[in-house]
Amino acid sequence: MKRTEERLSGQPRNCEILTGFVETADGSCLISTGKTRVICTASVEESVPPFLRGMGQGWVTAEYAMLPASTGQRKARDGIKKDGRSVEIQRLIGRSLRQAVDMKKLGERTITLDCDVLQADGGTRTASITGAYVALVLAVDKLMKRGLLTENPITGQVAAISAGIVEDTPLLDLCYAEDSNAQVDMNVVMNQRGEFIELQGTGEGRPFTRVEMETLLSQSRYGIRLLMQTQRDALQAAGAYLLPRPRLVAASGNAHKLRELSQIFGNICEVVGMKDVGFQGDVDENGETFAQNAILKAEAVMRATGLPVLADDSGLAVEALGGAPGVFSARYAGEHGNDQANNALLLANMKGEADRRCKFVCAMALALPGDETRVVQGECPGILLDEARGSHGFGYDPLFLYENGQSFAQMSEQEKNKISHRARAAEEMKKLLRQVL
Repeated sequence: MKRTEERLSGQPRNCEILTGFVETADGSCLISTGKTRVICTASVEESVPPFLRGMGQGWVTAEYAMLPASTGQRKARDGIKKDGRSVEIQRLIGRSLRQAVDMKKLGERTITLDCDVLQADGGTRTASITGAYVALVLAVDKLMKRGLLTENPITGQVAAISAGIVEDTPLLDLCYAEDSNAQVDMNVVMNQRGEFIELQGTGEGRPFTRVEMETLLSQSRYGIRLLMQTQRDALQAAGAYLLPRPRLVAASGNAHKLRELSQIFGNICEVVGMKDVGFQGDVDENGETFAQNAILKAEAVMRATGLPVLADDSGLAVEALGGAPGVFSARYAGEHGNDQANNALLLANMKGEADRRCKFVCAMALALPGDETRVVQGECPGILLDEARGSHGFGYDPLFLYENGQSFAQMSEQEKNKISHRARAAEEMKKLLRQVL
């Protein structure tokens, strides 16, 4: 179907967050999602509700209201008793944002998040949650800078988006015209780990299938990742240091590789193994290139977990052998991981060969829910020796002579990791992760 803003079915509306919109608030922003605009403020009180007094913990609550001119027809102001819809939405906002705070570290104080809709064009509750999170972080930043908090109470990042089915088409981030005609309506609230905080899905015009639900969730994961990027960008001037790192799944069960990837990317994201998020299967690496194998692994784990996934594939390519062992590097002699047999076969195949040029290659693939898979590649050129040198490393390291006159097996792990094919691919992946996570 043709959307009113010429968007694709899985494309969210443009979102902008302007911080400091209300100077008298402890934290504030104006969030604009398409034509929906909401003022979100955070106010701090040095007290808690009666049911929490003396318990040494704080409270986060929310209020929501639509201003009279926020819709096409004037809406009466809420009186002492709010309308049922406003009460439902403010409870949703409060529940969602409490998931982002360690109440013990907050201490006996209350942060009230007020969300006032200036203009409504669909998705006001999800925009309120996304904007209120920014106001919350700004209020905590102010408490930290004033010395009223000594520990960061922010434990998660929270954002929300709407999705639905209109004219039998799954759509992301519905405007009012779409929402008012939706057969299925869904609101999704998630944290930076890809976990659901709240999931509201209703078949208003007809039931929906599991396949349709998975499509809506995939679209929502993509949209929420973009919203979290917008939140982080908005908080760069103040509060960004309080945010937790986004989660990235490494498509590996190798403990050594997971430690290495954590060291490389740890300041950008939280790296966890695929088994940590419930993926137990094997992926058939039947690609013809390192890049194809990396993509196969990354996309298989991403589809199963719904999370951003990093996978790599690497090996040795020898010029005189037409790029062999290539993707068969680990099983060149037949048995997977038999380094001694692999090296012996390679030397036999290269006996008498004058052209000894070779290179280590590493391809890294980043698979993102609802988005295209990205690939970067790093190469390290060298010369293939005719006998092993050195006792460090693994695989073909003893036969690989680098330009400094040492084999990889003669270098320390630290020296090798600075110039290796994996290090070069990782540098390119770092740039990519900073852009998309």
